[in-house]
Amino acid sequence: MTTKENSDTSASSADKAPPRSPLGVLAVATATHGTGRDGDIPLPRLPGFVESAFSPLAYEVAARCLTERPGDGSRTAVALASLMGDTTTADLASRRVVAGRVHNPLLFMQATPNSVLGHISREFGITGQMFSLSTPDDPVTELLAMADLLLEDPELDRVLVVGVELGGGERLAAVHRELTADGAHPVPDLPESAALAVALLLARPGTEAPVTIRSTETHDEGRPATAAHPGSVQGLFDLAAAHRRLLRDGGTHVLVTAPRTPAFLLSAERLPESDETETHAHH
Repeated sequence: MTTKENSDTSASSADKAPPRSPLGVLAVATATHGTGRDGDIPLPRLPGFVESAFSPLAYEVAARCLTERPGDGSRTAVALASLMGDTTTADLASRRVVAGRVHNPLLFMQATPNSVLGHISREFGITGQMFSLSTPDDPVTELLAMADLLLEDPELDRVLVVGVELGGGERLAAVHRELTADGAHPVPDLPESAALAVALLLARPGTEAPVTIRSTETHDEGRPATAAHPGSVQGLFDLAAAHRRLLRDGGTHVLVTAPRTPAFLLSAERLPESDETETHAHH
């Protein structure tokens, strides 16, 4: 049995590499709240987590994948990526302190992304490694590379990867303006109450994983479907949409998540008998 590890890791583009081996997709789930887009869902209730949409949406997509594809929790790892984590809760706690109000330990607890990972592990009996990642770059490459590395462990069969992004106020916008001082990326325009989350349950390719992901050659002229701000989870949503199409139609799809970076080739060698491996609340 592997030992569960809760660790926060900061990554830069210089440290990133695409996965060396193919990955199979067992299940995918997406959810959005308060974005104003089609498919927004009411905020799910999650005991012990208040005010913020971060943990409820992270749990929602994780639970959908793990419920669709139950497995051995001792052989499952989890990695969650978010550029700034639960800024809603962190800002609320700071405003309470500035206002001279009594410190609320619940807010301190839930402001840590590892808190929702602990909740997921208890609910689904996961005792594999658990990681929280922060990167200003493309989280698709980061999470797929992490899954590839973790699956080198012979004691692991599956890796659940989760990406979460919140809207924010002026402080969050200021951080993004600093990160994009060169003007290469836009500042996010999500409403302050908005939240987006996506999860993928990954394994090595096999009969249980109808869609396979592998890195492909660098696309110097490639452009992602939408311009992405630092830490955007849009690439993960694009991956989920491609997965949905391949389950329905079969074939292949090249996913470009950022200019001048390695792309990903998704392929479905066969059509599954039923479309039960994906759930989503975002269209």
